[in-house]
Amino acid sequence: MDRVLITDLIDPAGVALLAASVEVVSPPDTDPATLRALGREVDAVLTRSRLPDDLFDAAPRIRAVTIHGVGTDLVNLASASANGIMVANIPGGNAQSVAEYCLMSIMLLARNFRAIDRKLRSDAWDSARALAGSALEVSGKTLGIVGVGQIGKRLAKMCSGGLSMRVLGNQRRLDALPEGVEPVPLDKLLAESDFVVLTCPLTPETHHMMNAARLASMKKTAFLINVGRGPVIDEAALVEALRADTIAGAMLDVYEHYRLEPGHDLFSLPNAVLTPHLAGSTRESRKRVGCIAAEETLRMLAGLPPTSFVNPQVVNLKEQPWQPKT
Repeated sequence: MDRVLITDLIDPAGVALLAASVEVVSPPDTDPATLRALGREVDAVLTRSRLPDDLFDAAPRIRAVTIHGVGTDLVNLASASANGIMVANIPGGNAQSVAEYCLMSIMLLARNFRAIDRKLRSDAWDSARALAGSALEVSGKTLGIVGVGQIGKRLAKMCSGGLSMRVLGNQRRLDALPEGVEPVPLDKLLAESDFVVLTCPLTPETHHMMNAARLASMKKTAFLINVGRGPVIDEAALVEALRADTIAGAMLDVYEHYRLEPGHDLFSLPNAVLTPHLAGSTRESRKRVGCIAAEETLRMLAGLPPTSFVNPQVVNLKEQPWQPKT
């Protein structure tokens, strides 16, 4: 019987789908040494977090990896392909949940809810009400979306149709933006947007895309929201921009390193709202993505290409593709 390593908790419905056909292996922890040891004894991996770069070199049985989400940076794709391992991801599986998180972020930042809640708990009623003077209506404001994929398209529709916002979009192909999203260069988007939402993937081109100069090019009254990948922002530059009120504030769900260490500078900033990588985590999305991930894993173990094939070039690496390594 094939064995599948699930590195992180997924919805029970997805586990049940797998358990009906394969042996499910759950690690005691996600330490790289633990994953390397277990990797030698399994035929597939289903992951929600970064795998060790050298995992596949010493794991001859693995022939399939499923990413529980869209982030292909979780897997060393060059190593996977070199070892003939199929890799699948789940684009769009949590897009609605992440888009709703972005909409919530826009409203929370615009209405200054975090500061008002904190003031109400620690001070007088009237002191909290006084902060309402800084609140904004979002109707008529400009939203800039960097990376208008499944998440960005849903967010654009929510904000343009539901809130009468002007929506600007930037991505590699400006001619592929959906109706209602105005294609603009990144510099124009940053200069004109009241809210900038990053939903773009992490690539060599987007790494530290939001550096000190680009943060300084935003409006002083603008807010930055990141649900893409943490290293898209130069975190040290963002900390300085928030301290200096170069921008009005930020809401972040992802960070330069996966976990924020205790005492991180971001914790001390009153104009930063922080969440622990949960934008796509709702009951509905976790069940949906968990089941799709299980189905994709079983497809690959059966020798079939996944629906969302991250590295289809592996079919050319073997005379008989998708067979266990020997």
